[in-house]
Amino acid sequence: MALSDWNIVTRSLRSRWFSTLLTAMSVAIAVGLMTLLISMRSAGENAFKRGTGNVEILISKESGPLASVLNSLFYAEAPGNSILYSQFQELKKDYPFAWTVPTQLGDSYQGSPVMGTTSEFFEVFEPAIGTPWSLAKGRIFESSFEVVVGSEASKLNRLNIGDSIVLQHGAPQSAGGHHHDVFEFNVVGILNPTGTAHDRAVFTDLTSAWILHAHDRREAQQGEHVHTLESDLIESDKKITGIYASIGTRKAALTQILSSLRRDPNWTIASPSSTVGNLFQIVSNIDQILLAMAIAVLLSSGVSILVALYNSMDQRRHQIAVLRVLGASKMRVFNLIFTESAMIGVFGGSVGVGLAIISGRAVSIALQSKVGVFIEPSLPLDGYLMILLATIALSCIAGIIPATIAYRTSVVRSLRHSVS
Repeated sequence: MALSDWNIVTRSLRSRWFSTLLTAMSVAIAVGLMTLLISMRSAGENAFKRGTGNVEILISKESGPLASVLNSLFYAEAPGNSILYSQFQELKKDYPFAWTVPTQLGDSYQGSPVMGTTSEFFEVFEPAIGTPWSLAKGRIFESSFEVVVGSEASKLNRLNIGDSIVLQHGAPQSAGGHHHDVFEFNVVGILNPTGTAHDRAVFTDLTSAWILHAHDRREAQQGEHVHTLESDLIESDKKITGIYASIGTRKAALTQILSSLRRDPNWTIASPSSTVGNLFQIVSNIDQILLAMAIAVLLSSGVSILVALYNSMDQRRHQIAVLRVLGASKMRVFNLIFTESAMIGVFGGSVGVGLAIISGRAVSIALQSKVGVFIEPSLPLDGYLMILLATIALSCIAGIIPATIAYRTSVVRSLRHSVS
């Protein structure tokens, strides 16, 4: 029974299964890395820009705009410098903001950052543009020592309505922070997911946050346990770490207001979306290096295909000569070797794209859990197809030289050599 070309190609690949597998996997790794990088580049930037919500102006006393955005919007670290609440009130009077929301960071609960803020945080601030806050259950805090919990923080800490918690002084990453165990907070609300860093936070009112630290101050001053109430607060206790602001529909005035604020050395002013864009311009340089490395690995994989097929030619000259004697034309022999090369490209490229999709999903889940930012690395279907076709084309190019050698194999010389 005559063997079809397909049977000849598959048997040839199986006879060198280890070499074929290694070559195909080198192609798969290169394709997977390149596909993941391409899909992550735009997805990451879009996710971080989305995470800035509808905050047009972020005001703080941080060391720079980037630190301000990362700390106040993405909870990277506790902000280092505070703003007196009275300064915030003066700022509101001096500038025509449509809305402002004060925020205070510096405490945590079981690894989740705690933000002190006002009820306006849930009314005017959108964590992602077009995605206002909504409750999965419960309500927004209405009095002191009540907390509303983000969706990820709720899952991570297994919190539900009616639970009591004690906050820890210091950001989640800090070591040695003491617990504010004199005060218990009641969980009154669980928020729906927003796909932003705010999902992993716990929210309470400013007064509660101020009382915690006023209590620490008073105990340090008096050297004994004291009972602290809102009436015990002094001006220096009322501090915040950041201000979310927007000018609403007056977009033409945004540049002027930003310029005026930046002239005041007392403030660090950030335009969150622009700051994130600048960050990803820097990151894109690293992306380009990694992408170049992936392309270099892919090219080296093409060379591996060439070498693997080329090295097999000496062992296969007799096989090729027999095929020629049995009536196979030179072009048919050429096509058989060429098809082997393409098959390695198809297998390696398909596995590589699959690895990229699986890895991208794993990265997305990890980032959402750790950072609270939902990044979905993906490409359009034609994007994946183009990468696969480019891989097959590269593999075919790599197979031209071995196929040409097979095409030029001398039947008489190869049979004479095998007999001798």
